[in-house]
Amino acid sequence: EETAPTQRHQHLQCIAERGRIGWQRASGYNDRALIEADISRWKRVIGDGLRSQTDERQATEVAIAADVLNRMLELGCPKYVRVA
Repeated sequence: EETAPTQRHQHLQCIAERGRIGWQRASGYNDRALIEADISRWKRVIGDGLRSQTDERQATEVAIAADVLNRMLELGCPKYVRVA
């Protein structure tokens, strides 16, 4: 393993050198986790398949679904107002 370390050992070595947060930044772990959360949210709210048959209608369906999810995210975000 010293001559050709496995991917797992490479990650462990990176964690030992940079720490867990440094490894997450170097490996793109955070980006991957955010994308997986987005896909999970899409599947829970919209479903895991498209209902339309033609490409044009599928594109419209995806655009509407993305708009719905974006509106839902806006509703969940707090609005900050500075007082004083």
